[in-house]
Amino acid sequence: MKNIVVGIDFSNSAMTAMRHAVSMAIRSKATLHLVWVKTPGVKHNSEEMEDDSAYLNHVQTRMQEWVKLCKDESPESHVNSVILEGKVHTAVTHYANNLPDSIIVMGAHGASGFEEGYIGNNAFRLINDANVPVLIMRENIQITRDLIKIFVPIDLSFETLQKMRMTIKLAKYFAAQIHLFGVNYPNSAETRHIINVQLRHAADMCDEANVRYIVENMNVNNDVCNTILKHAKEVDANLITIMREEQETDFTASHNMRQILSTCPMPLLIIPNKNAFSVAK
Repeated sequence: MKNIVVGIDFSNSAMTAMRHAVSMAIRSKATLHLVWVKTPGVKHNSEEMEDDSAYLNHVQTRMQEWVKLCKDESPESHVNSVILEGKVHTAVTHYANNLPDSIIVMGAHGASGFEEGYIGNNAFRLINDANVPVLIMRENIQITRDLIKIFVPIDLSFETLQKMRMTIKLAKYFAAQIHLFGVNYPNSAETRHIINVQLRHAADMCDEANVRYIVENMNVNNDVCNTILKHAKEVDANLITIMREEQETDFTASHNMRQILSTCPMPLLIIPNKNAFSVAK
């Protein structure tokens, strides 16, 4: 990981995201990029700012304050402040997609995670547009920034193991343990066999990287999302890694990802499927 792109809107959730990003930068030696986006047609709220020029000067001052916060916590980290213009999700993903070995870190507003506000209105589109991993969290998350246990659901899909590369990288940075959780759904002998094979491959990847892990299998009859979230909380995980759903016409898949995104009680890392191809993109 060489570049960490943090979406900034000066909210509490953005501050939470930035502090998590700093913690990652300290361990990975990555460059931090604090990105604020000016959206055309959206007026600022401060009556004291008479024109866009004054408002941008105000934003630049705030950005430098946040850069200082990063430097105070991590003096050796290189920190860039970037002001872009356009749609938030498009500008941030385009910027991150053009950086080598990058990750996006974002905060989210609203009690359910993505209902209102700067990040809230753009989070799902940003996740769908990004070609890089996205780490996203709600502002009310009360959790240590040091990763201790990373919860990784393993399912039937071929691409499920793609999430292991980034997960292992983070586990090595933080000396964290990976909790491999086999999701036997639909519950059948064939499913259990495939999941066991997937878990062995994932365990082999951990062994090769010399990363600590545990393996658990569970039969799931329904409500996959709540089962995953409930069990991650029970084992005291402080990060969940999932794959992005690529089939936009698959209502079940889309619904599952939205449900996890909107209710996850801990930071959530979403990995894009590198083997997927979409005409829309």
